[in-house]
Amino acid sequence: MTEKIKIVTLGCDKNLVDSEIMSGLIHGRGYELVEQNEEATVIIVNTCGFIDAAKEESVNTILDLADLKETANLKALIVSGCLTQRYKEQLLEEMPEIDGIVGTGDFDKINDIIDEALAGSRPILVGNPIFNYDQALPRKVSGDRYTAYVKIAEGCDNNCTFCSIPIMRGKFRSRTMESILGEAAQLASQGIKEISLIAQDSTNYGTDLYDGFKLPELMNRVTEVPGIEWVRLHYAYPGFFTDELIEAIATNPKICKYIDMPLQHSEDSVLKRMRRPGRQRDTRELVRKIRARIPDVAMRTSIIVGFPGETEDEFNRLCDFVREMKFDKLGVFTYSREEDTPATRLPDHVDEEVKEWRANTLMEIQREVSKEVSEKRVGQVIDVLLERYDGRNDVYIGRSHFDAPEIDGEVFVSNGDSFNIGDIVKVRVTHALEFDLAGEGLQ
Repeated sequence: MTEKIKIVTLGCDKNLVDSEIMSGLIHGRGYELVEQNEEATVIIVNTCGFIDAAKEESVNTILDLADLKETANLKALIVSGCLTQRYKEQLLEEMPEIDGIVGTGDFDKINDIIDEALAGSRPILVGNPIFNYDQALPRKVSGDRYTAYVKIAEGCDNNCTFCSIPIMRGKFRSRTMESILGEAAQLASQGIKEISLIAQDSTNYGTDLYDGFKLPELMNRVTEVPGIEWVRLHYAYPGFFTDELIEAIATNPKICKYIDMPLQHSEDSVLKRMRRPGRQRDTRELVRKIRARIPDVAMRTSIIVGFPGETEDEFNRLCDFVREMKFDKLGVFTYSREEDTPATRLPDHVDEEVKEWRANTLMEIQREVSKEVSEKRVGQVIDVLLERYDGRNDVYIGRSHFDAPEIDGEVFVSNGDSFNIGDIVKVRVTHALEFDLAGEGLQ
Protein backbone atom coordinates (compact mmCIF):
# COMPACT_ATOMS: atom_id res chain seq x y z
CA MET A 1 0.00 0.00 0.00
CA THR A 2 1.27 3.48 -0.89
CA GLU A 3 1.84 5.53 2.22
CA LYS A 4 -0.30 8.67 2.54
CA ILE A 5 1.59 11.70 3.84
CA LYS A 6 0.20 14.89 5.36
CA ILE A 7 2.42 17.89 6.19
CA VAL A 8 1.10 20.31 8.80
CA THR A 9 2.93 23.64 8.59
CA LEU A 10 3.10 26.01 11.54
CA GLY A 11 4.82 29.37 11.83
CA CYS A 12 6.19 31.66 9.16
CA ASP A 13 6.33 31.69 5.37
CA LYS A 14 9.95 30.47 5.52
CA ASN A 15 8.59 27.28 7.12
CA LEU A 16 6.03 27.04 4.31
CA VAL A 17 8.85 26.97 1.75
CA ASP A 18 10.54 24.13 3.66
CA SER A 19 7.26 22.19 3.73
CA GLU A 20 6.78 22.66 -0.01
CA ILE A 21 10.26 21.31 -0.66
CA MET A 22 9.53 18.30 1.56
CA SER A 23 6.29 17.86 -0.40
CA GLY A 24 8.25 17.80 -3.65
CA LEU A 25 10.68 15.22 -2.30
CA ILE A 26 7.89 13.04 -0.92
CA HIS A 27 5.91 13.25 -4.16
CA GLY A 28 9.03 12.29 -6.10
CA ARG A 29 9.44 9.19 -3.95
CA GLY A 30 5.98 8.04 -5.01
CA TYR A 31 4.17 8.62 -1.73
CA GLU A 32 0.70 10.16 -1.88
CA LEU A 33 0.21 13.62 -0.36
CA VAL A 34 -3.20 14.04 1.27
CA GLU A 35 -5.14 17.03 2.61
CA GLN A 36 -6.98 15.47 5.55
CA ASN A 37 -5.16 14.45 8.72
CA GLU A 38 -7.48 11.46 9.14
CA GLU A 39 -6.39 10.01 5.77
CA ALA A 40 -2.68 10.05 6.55
CA THR A 41 -0.53 7.09 7.49
CA VAL A 42 2.36 9.52 8.17
CA ILE A 43 2.03 13.09 9.45
CA ILE A 44 4.89 15.57 9.48
CA VAL A 45 4.50 18.60 11.75
CA ASN A 46 6.79 21.40 10.60
CA THR A 47 7.06 23.40 13.80
CA CYS A 48 7.82 26.96 14.86
CA GLY A 49 9.89 27.66 17.96
CA PHE A 50 10.28 31.43 17.73
CA ILE A 51 8.14 32.67 20.65
CA ASP A 52 6.30 31.01 23.53
CA ALA A 53 2.90 31.11 21.82
CA ALA A 54 4.34 29.39 18.74
CA LYS A 55 6.05 26.72 20.84
CA GLU A 56 2.80 26.05 22.70
CA GLU A 57 0.89 25.75 19.42
CA SER A 58 3.49 23.32 18.09
CA VAL A 59 3.36 21.08 21.17
CA ASN A 60 -0.45 21.09 21.27
CA THR A 61 -0.63 20.25 17.56
CA ILE A 62 1.74 17.29 18.02
CA LEU A 63 -0.32 15.94 20.92
CA ASP A 64 -3.64 16.39 19.11
CA LEU A 65 -2.37 14.60 16.00
CA ALA A 66 -0.90 11.78 18.06
CA ASP A 67 -4.47 10.79 19.00
CA LEU A 68 -4.99 9.71 15.38
CA LYS A 69 -2.84 6.66 16.09
CA GLU A 70 -5.80 5.36 18.08
CA THR A 71 -8.68 6.61 15.94
CA ALA A 72 -7.42 6.69 12.34
CA ASN A 73 -4.72 5.27 10.06
CA LEU A 74 -1.70 7.06 11.50
CA LYS A 75 1.44 4.89 11.74
CA ALA A 76 4.15 7.52 12.25
CA LEU A 77 4.27 11.10 13.57
CA ILE A 78 7.39 13.02 12.51
CA VAL A 79 8.37 16.46 13.78
CA SER A 80 10.54 18.91 11.86
CA GLY A 81 11.47 22.60 11.95
CA CYS A 82 12.67 25.15 14.46
CA LEU A 83 11.30 23.47 17.59
CA THR A 84 13.23 20.28 16.85
CA GLN A 85 16.39 22.20 16.04
CA ARG A 86 16.32 23.91 19.42
CA TYR A 87 14.65 21.39 21.74
CA LYS A 88 15.54 17.96 20.35
CA GLU A 89 16.38 16.36 23.70
CA GLN A 90 13.32 17.71 25.50
CA LEU A 91 10.96 16.59 22.75
CA LEU A 92 12.39 13.08 22.66
CA GLU A 93 12.27 12.74 26.44
CA GLU A 94 8.87 14.29 27.09
CA MET A 95 6.89 13.26 24.00
CA PRO A 96 7.05 9.52 23.30
CA GLU A 97 4.31 10.09 20.73
CA ILE A 98 6.98 11.37 18.31
CA ASP A 99 8.33 8.69 15.93
CA GLY A 100 11.06 10.73 14.24
CA ILE A 101 12.74 14.12 14.27
CA VAL A 102 14.44 16.19 11.58
CA GLY A 103 16.05 19.63 12.03
CA THR A 104 16.09 22.80 9.93
CA GLY A 105 19.32 21.82 8.22
CA ASP A 106 18.30 18.29 7.25
CA PHE A 107 14.77 18.38 5.86
CA ASP A 108 16.08 17.40 2.41
CA LYS A 109 16.49 13.90 3.87
CA ILE A 110 12.82 13.63 4.84
CA ASN A 111 12.21 10.46 2.80
CA ASP A 112 14.90 8.60 4.75
CA ILE A 113 13.29 9.76 8.00
CA ILE A 114 9.89 8.53 6.84
CA ASP A 115 11.25 5.13 5.85
CA GLU A 116 13.08 4.68 9.15
CA ALA A 117 10.10 5.85 11.22
CA LEU A 118 7.82 3.38 9.46
CA ALA A 119 10.38 0.65 10.19
CA GLY A 120 10.09 1.51 13.89
CA SER A 121 13.58 2.89 14.53
CA ARG A 122 12.62 6.42 15.77
CA PRO A 123 15.18 8.30 13.58
CA ILE A 124 16.82 11.53 14.76
CA LEU A 125 18.52 13.85 12.29
CA VAL A 126 19.32 17.26 13.76
CA GLY A 127 22.68 18.63 12.62
CA ASN A 128 24.02 22.15 12.25
CA PRO A 129 21.43 24.47 10.66
CA ILE A 130 23.70 25.40 7.75
CA PHE A 131 21.65 24.04 4.86
CA ASN A 132 20.69 26.26 1.92
CA TYR A 133 18.28 24.68 -0.53
CA ASP A 134 18.64 25.31 -4.24
CA GLN A 135 16.62 24.89 -7.43
CA ALA A 136 17.84 21.30 -7.81
CA LEU A 137 15.45 20.22 -5.04
CA PRO A 138 11.86 19.60 -6.19
CA ARG A 139 9.18 21.85 -4.76
CA LYS A 140 5.43 21.28 -4.76
CA VAL A 141 3.55 24.53 -4.17
CA SER A 142 0.60 24.18 -1.81
CA GLY A 143 -2.85 24.24 -3.40
CA ASP A 144 -4.06 26.05 -6.52
CA ARG A 145 -2.03 29.19 -6.13
CA TYR A 146 -0.53 31.91 -8.27
CA THR A 147 1.85 33.23 -5.63
CA ALA A 148 4.89 31.70 -3.95
CA TYR A 149 7.57 32.67 -1.46
CA VAL A 150 11.22 32.28 -2.41
CA LYS A 151 13.91 32.26 0.28
CA ILE A 152 16.92 34.25 -0.88
CA ALA A 153 18.98 33.62 2.27
CA GLU A 154 18.97 31.68 5.52
CA GLY A 155 19.98 32.63 9.05
CA CYS A 156 20.90 36.02 10.44
CA ASP A 157 23.98 37.88 11.73
CA ASN A 158 22.26 40.85 13.38
CA ASN A 159 22.03 39.32 16.86
CA CYS A 160 19.10 41.39 18.12
CA THR A 161 18.85 40.78 21.84
CA PHE A 162 15.28 39.40 21.67
CA CYS A 163 15.72 37.01 18.75
CA SER A 164 16.51 33.29 18.72
CA ILE A 165 16.66 32.90 14.92
CA PRO A 166 20.49 32.59 14.81
CA ILE A 167 20.21 29.73 17.33
CA MET A 168 17.69 27.84 15.18
CA ARG A 169 18.74 28.86 11.65
CA GLY A 170 22.43 29.72 11.96
CA LYS A 171 24.51 32.53 10.49
CA PHE A 172 23.41 34.57 7.48
CA ARG A 173 23.91 32.71 4.18
CA SER A 174 22.81 34.04 0.79
CA ARG A 175 21.75 31.70 -1.97
CA THR A 176 23.39 32.26 -5.32
CA MET A 177 21.53 34.48 -7.75
CA GLU A 178 21.51 31.67 -10.31
CA SER A 179 19.81 29.32 -7.86
CA ILE A 180 17.10 31.86 -7.04
CA LEU A 181 16.48 32.68 -10.70
CA GLY A 182 16.31 28.98 -11.51
CA GLU A 183 13.69 28.45 -8.83
CA ALA A 184 11.69 31.45 -10.04
CA ALA A 185 11.66 29.96 -13.55
CA GLN A 186 10.49 26.60 -12.21
CA LEU A 187 7.69 28.29 -10.24
CA ALA A 188 6.64 30.31 -13.28
CA SER A 189 6.36 27.07 -15.27
CA GLN A 190 3.84 25.89 -12.62
CA GLY A 191 1.68 28.99 -13.14
CA ILE A 192 3.09 31.19 -10.39
CA LYS A 193 2.76 34.90 -11.24
CA GLU A 194 3.87 36.55 -7.98
CA ILE A 195 7.17 35.95 -6.20
CA SER A 196 7.62 37.19 -2.64
CA LEU A 197 11.31 37.37 -1.74
CA ILE A 198 11.97 36.49 1.89
CA ALA A 199 14.87 36.14 4.30
CA GLN A 200 15.40 37.00 7.92
CA ASP A 201 17.33 40.01 6.63
CA SER A 202 16.61 40.42 2.92
CA THR A 203 18.40 43.74 2.40
CA ASN A 204 21.70 42.13 3.33
CA TYR A 205 21.39 39.74 0.40
CA GLY A 206 24.62 38.98 -1.43
CA THR A 207 27.10 40.66 0.90
CA ASP A 208 28.56 37.28 1.86
CA LEU A 209 28.81 36.02 -1.75
CA TYR A 210 29.41 39.06 -3.90
CA ASP A 211 30.92 42.53 -3.68
CA GLY A 212 28.17 44.38 -1.86
CA PHE A 213 24.39 44.63 -1.54
CA LYS A 214 22.85 42.71 -4.44
CA LEU A 215 19.12 42.80 -3.64
CA PRO A 216 18.30 45.49 -6.27
CA GLU A 217 20.01 43.48 -9.00
CA LEU A 218 18.31 40.28 -7.85
CA MET A 219 14.85 41.86 -7.84
CA ASN A 220 15.32 43.32 -11.31
CA ARG A 221 16.53 39.99 -12.67
CA VAL A 222 13.60 38.06 -11.15
CA THR A 223 11.21 40.37 -13.01
CA GLU A 224 12.87 39.26 -16.26
CA VAL A 225 11.80 35.63 -15.71
CA PRO A 226 9.03 34.88 -18.26
CA GLY A 227 5.66 34.50 -16.54
CA ILE A 228 6.55 36.42 -13.38
CA GLU A 229 4.40 39.55 -13.17
CA TRP A 230 4.87 40.73 -9.57
CA VAL A 231 7.94 40.68 -7.30
CA ARG A 232 7.35 41.61 -3.67
CA LEU A 233 9.87 42.45 -0.93
CA HIS A 234 9.60 41.21 2.66
CA TYR A 235 11.68 41.70 5.81
CA ALA A 236 13.78 44.61 4.61
CA TYR A 237 16.19 45.52 7.39
CA PRO A 238 16.16 49.35 7.69
CA GLY A 239 19.88 49.61 8.36
CA PHE A 240 20.77 48.29 4.89
CA PHE A 241 18.07 49.92 2.75
CA THR A 242 20.09 51.54 -0.03
CA ASP A 243 19.23 54.29 -2.53
CA GLU A 244 19.74 51.74 -5.30
CA LEU A 245 17.04 49.55 -3.77
CA ILE A 246 14.63 52.47 -3.57
CA GLU A 247 15.33 53.24 -7.23
CA ALA A 248 14.66 49.63 -8.29
CA ILE A 249 11.27 49.62 -6.57
CA ALA A 250 10.41 53.04 -7.97
CA THR A 251 11.28 52.33 -11.60
CA ASN A 252 10.57 48.65 -12.30
CA PRO A 253 6.84 48.20 -13.06
CA LYS A 254 6.91 44.52 -12.04
CA ILE A 255 8.27 45.25 -8.55
CA CYS A 256 5.30 45.84 -6.25
CA LYS A 257 5.22 49.26 -4.65
CA TYR A 258 5.21 47.48 -1.31
CA ILE A 259 7.87 47.33 1.38
CA ASP A 260 7.77 45.14 4.49
CA MET A 261 10.28 46.73 6.88
CA PRO A 262 10.17 45.51 10.51
CA LEU A 263 11.18 48.45 12.73
CA GLN A 264 10.35 46.81 16.12
CA HIS A 265 10.13 50.14 17.97
CA SER A 266 10.42 53.89 17.60
CA GLU A 267 12.31 54.95 20.72
CA ASP A 268 16.12 55.13 20.68
CA SER A 269 16.40 53.86 24.23
CA VAL A 270 14.41 50.72 23.42
CA LEU A 271 16.17 50.18 20.08
CA LYS A 272 19.50 50.34 21.88
CA ARG A 273 18.40 47.64 24.34
CA MET A 274 17.19 45.59 21.40
CA ARG A 275 20.59 46.08 19.72
CA ARG A 276 18.93 47.38 16.56
CA PRO A 277 21.08 49.61 14.32
CA GLY A 278 20.01 53.16 13.57
CA ARG A 279 17.78 55.46 15.54
CA GLN A 280 14.38 57.10 15.17
CA ARG A 281 15.86 60.00 13.22
CA ASP A 282 17.33 57.53 10.71
CA THR A 283 13.99 55.75 10.37
CA ARG A 284 12.06 58.95 9.77
CA GLU A 285 14.55 60.06 7.15
CA LEU A 286 14.46 56.67 5.39
CA VAL A 287 10.65 56.55 5.31
CA ARG A 288 10.54 60.15 4.06
CA LYS A 289 13.01 59.33 1.30
CA ILE A 290 11.09 56.20 0.24
CA ARG A 291 7.75 58.01 0.11
CA ALA A 292 9.21 60.95 -1.77
CA ARG A 293 10.62 58.68 -4.49
CA ILE A 294 7.70 56.18 -4.48
CA PRO A 295 4.61 58.28 -3.63
CA ASP A 296 2.15 55.38 -3.97
CA VAL A 297 4.16 52.92 -1.88
CA ALA A 298 2.45 50.73 0.71
CA MET A 299 4.62 50.25 3.79
CA ARG A 300 4.23 47.48 6.35
CA THR A 301 6.10 47.31 9.62
CA SER A 302 6.04 45.29 12.83
CA ILE A 303 6.39 46.52 16.39
CA ILE A 304 7.27 44.77 19.66
CA VAL A 305 5.61 46.16 22.78
CA GLY A 306 6.52 45.34 26.34
CA PHE A 307 10.24 44.92 25.72
CA PRO A 308 12.17 44.82 29.03
CA GLY A 309 12.39 48.30 30.48
CA GLU A 310 9.78 49.83 28.16
CA THR A 311 8.29 52.65 30.22
CA GLU A 312 4.86 54.16 29.93
CA ASP A 313 6.39 57.30 28.41
CA GLU A 314 8.28 55.23 25.81
CA PHE A 315 5.08 53.43 24.90
CA ASN A 316 3.12 56.68 24.61
CA ARG A 317 5.76 58.09 22.28
CA LEU A 318 5.57 54.89 20.25
CA CYS A 319 1.80 55.47 19.89
CA ASP A 320 2.47 59.02 18.70
CA PHE A 321 5.00 57.66 16.20
CA VAL A 322 2.47 55.20 14.74
CA ARG A 323 -0.16 57.94 14.44
CA GLU A 324 2.30 60.24 12.72
CA MET A 325 3.99 57.78 10.35
CA LYS A 326 0.70 56.29 9.10
CA PHE A 327 2.06 52.94 7.99
CA ASP A 328 -0.31 51.21 5.58
CA LYS A 329 0.03 47.90 7.46
CA LEU A 330 1.18 47.20 11.00
CA GLY A 331 1.75 44.02 12.97
CA VAL A 332 2.05 44.22 16.76
CA PHE A 333 3.68 41.56 18.93
CA THR A 334 4.19 41.33 22.66
CA TYR A 335 7.75 40.67 23.78
CA SER A 336 8.35 36.98 24.43
CA ARG A 337 11.12 35.92 26.78
CA GLU A 338 13.29 33.52 24.77
CA GLU A 339 15.86 31.21 26.34
CA ASP A 340 19.51 31.93 25.62
CA THR A 341 18.85 35.43 24.27
CA PRO A 342 20.46 38.49 25.91
CA ALA A 343 17.12 40.22 26.51
CA THR A 344 16.18 37.63 29.11
CA ARG A 345 18.93 39.03 31.33
CA LEU A 346 17.74 42.63 31.08
CA PRO A 347 16.09 44.19 34.15
CA ASP A 348 12.52 45.48 34.46
CA HIS A 349 10.52 42.92 32.53
CA VAL A 350 6.99 44.12 31.80
CA ASP A 351 3.94 42.31 33.22
CA GLU A 352 1.98 40.19 30.72
CA GLU A 353 -1.24 42.11 31.35
CA VAL A 354 0.52 45.39 30.54
CA LYS A 355 2.01 43.92 27.35
CA GLU A 356 -1.41 42.78 26.15
CA TRP A 357 -3.00 46.14 26.96
CA ARG A 358 -0.27 47.96 25.04
CA ALA A 359 -0.63 45.65 22.03
CA ASN A 360 -4.40 46.15 21.92
CA THR A 361 -4.03 49.90 22.33
CA LEU A 362 -1.55 50.14 19.48
CA MET A 363 -3.75 48.04 17.18
CA GLU A 364 -6.73 50.29 17.90
CA ILE A 365 -4.63 53.26 16.82
CA GLN A 366 -3.63 51.39 13.67
CA ARG A 367 -7.27 50.58 12.88
CA GLU A 368 -7.95 54.27 12.51
CA VAL A 369 -4.79 54.74 10.45
CA SER A 370 -5.69 51.80 8.19
CA LYS A 371 -9.18 53.16 7.63
CA GLU A 372 -7.77 56.54 6.64
CA VAL A 373 -5.21 54.93 4.30
CA SER A 374 -7.85 52.69 2.69
CA GLU A 375 -10.24 55.58 2.08
CA LYS A 376 -7.55 57.33 0.03
CA ARG A 377 -7.67 54.39 -2.40
CA VAL A 378 -11.32 55.09 -3.32
CA GLY A 379 -11.44 56.25 -6.92
CA GLN A 380 -8.03 54.83 -7.79
CA VAL A 381 -7.52 52.16 -10.46
CA ILE A 382 -5.32 49.40 -9.06
CA ASP A 383 -3.98 46.04 -10.24
CA VAL A 384 -5.55 43.01 -8.54
CA LEU A 385 -4.53 39.33 -8.72
CA LEU A 386 -7.75 37.29 -8.65
CA GLU A 387 -7.41 34.29 -6.31
CA ARG A 388 -10.92 32.88 -5.89
CA TYR A 389 -14.58 33.37 -6.82
CA ASP A 390 -17.53 33.75 -4.46
CA GLY A 391 -20.51 32.45 -6.41
CA ARG A 392 -23.05 33.33 -3.73
CA ASN A 393 -22.20 37.02 -3.94
CA ASP A 394 -20.98 36.94 -7.56
CA VAL A 395 -17.65 38.58 -6.78
CA TYR A 396 -14.04 37.70 -7.38
CA ILE A 397 -11.69 38.02 -4.42
CA GLY A 398 -8.06 38.89 -4.82
CA ARG A 399 -5.20 41.07 -3.66
CA SER A 400 -3.86 44.34 -4.91
CA HIS A 401 -0.16 44.90 -5.45
CA PHE A 402 -0.38 46.81 -2.13
CA ASP A 403 -1.31 43.62 -0.22
CA ALA A 404 0.88 40.64 0.60
CA PRO A 405 -0.48 37.07 0.70
CA GLU A 406 -2.27 35.96 3.88
CA ILE A 407 -1.18 38.88 6.10
CA ASP A 408 -2.81 41.90 4.41
CA GLY A 409 -6.23 42.81 3.06
CA GLU A 410 -8.23 41.62 0.07
CA VAL A 411 -10.12 43.25 -2.78
CA PHE A 412 -13.70 42.26 -3.66
CA VAL A 413 -14.24 42.69 -7.40
CA SER A 414 -17.64 42.93 -9.11
CA ASN A 415 -18.38 43.22 -12.83
CA GLY A 416 -15.89 40.46 -13.69
CA ASP A 417 -17.85 38.47 -16.27
CA SER A 418 -14.84 37.97 -18.53
CA PHE A 419 -12.30 37.36 -15.75
CA ASN A 420 -10.63 34.12 -14.68
CA ILE A 421 -8.94 33.01 -11.47
CA GLY A 422 -5.25 33.91 -11.77
CA ASP A 423 -5.83 37.00 -13.92
CA ILE A 424 -4.23 40.30 -12.94
CA VAL A 425 -6.91 42.88 -13.74
CA LYS A 426 -7.59 46.58 -13.43
CA VAL A 427 -10.07 47.49 -10.69
CA ARG A 428 -11.60 50.86 -9.87
CA VAL A 429 -11.91 51.09 -6.06
CA THR A 430 -15.41 52.11 -4.98
CA HIS A 431 -15.49 51.26 -1.28
CA ALA A 432 -12.98 51.17 1.57
CA LEU A 433 -13.56 48.69 4.38
CA GLU A 434 -11.49 48.52 7.57
CA PHE A 435 -8.69 46.46 6.04
CA ASP A 436 -10.14 45.49 2.65
CA LEU A 437 -11.29 47.23 -0.52
CA ALA A 438 -14.14 46.71 -2.96
CA GLY A 439 -14.34 47.80 -6.55
CA GLU A 440 -15.47 47.25 -10.11
CA GLY A 441 -13.41 45.29 -12.61
CA LEU A 442 -12.57 47.17 -15.77
CA GLN A 443 -13.28 44.92 -18.75
